[in-house]
Amino acid sequence: MPTSGEESRSPLHLVRNKWEWRSPFNVLRAKWLEIPYGEERRKTPDLLRLSDEELWRDWQEAWHRDAVSDFAHRGWYYALYGNALRGQRVLDVGSGFGFDGITFARKGARVTFLDIAEPNLAVVRRLCEYQQISGVDFFLLEDMRALSRLQGDYDIIWCSGSMHHAPFEIVHEEAGLLLQHLRPTGRWIELSYPKARWERDGQMPFEKWGDKTDGGAPWAEWYDLDKLFARLAPARFDVVLHFPFHNHDFIWFDLLRNPRLEGLADPVFGPAAATTGGESGSRSNTRP
Repeated sequence: MPTSGEESRSPLHLVRNKWEWRSPFNVLRAKWLEIPYGEERRKTPDLLRLSDEELWRDWQEAWHRDAVSDFAHRGWYYALYGNALRGQRVLDVGSGFGFDGITFARKGARVTFLDIAEPNLAVVRRLCEYQQISGVDFFLLEDMRALSRLQGDYDIIWCSGSMHHAPFEIVHEEAGLLLQHLRPTGRWIELSYPKARWERDGQMPFEKWGDKTDGGAPWAEWYDLDKLFARLAPARFDVVLHFPFHNHDFIWFDLLRNPRLEGLADPVFGPAAATTGGESGSRSNTRP
């Protein structure tokens, strides 16, 4: 049995043999037909049995728990980004129950909800129709090839709690395909799990850590800035915001694509390596 450090760098074929990652979205769908719902989890096929009024009431109650009662979880970034995203084209990757995308769409963002599970999208579609939310679209990610059907470029790729639930090699491929739809000066915004949380939980192998963090998830992997830069390579980014939050349960990345740095020969992807003229990797830029 490899150590935790070895496991985090396992060859992809070993990871795929154990978890059948050859069809990664099938592996993930087995878990992610459920959505976080306060302290519990709900299956979206069950939510679809509710009336529109019941569904909206439940969504509001769950949203209030995460954004108001626990402001440090979601509320802070709704306050920070809500107005800033007005008029922006946002791709919400792994949209789940639609907390983020619906919040921003109601503020005037043009949101595409992307998910691997049709029932998840059906729930969000019903919520948007019930509230007459305009400027929204829905995209089912059946497999990697489906990403070629995305239309146009996005100002923001928003990945809140989704990309760290599959092995690095898989989401590196997915990120590369998504980045084909990000404007040359667009933003990549991501919520992930920090290394400090993994260490706090005993440095478990990633396929076991997902069970602890998310009750049966087949994978959870920590990220820091250098690791995210490597996953997004060869695209290059400046840092807008980057910090752990919520007692180091989560880590936030807000990155601004810098096309002037793309194609440089330097193979190291980190804030120091990417610095050119005092721009890339800067932590002083805090615009929302």
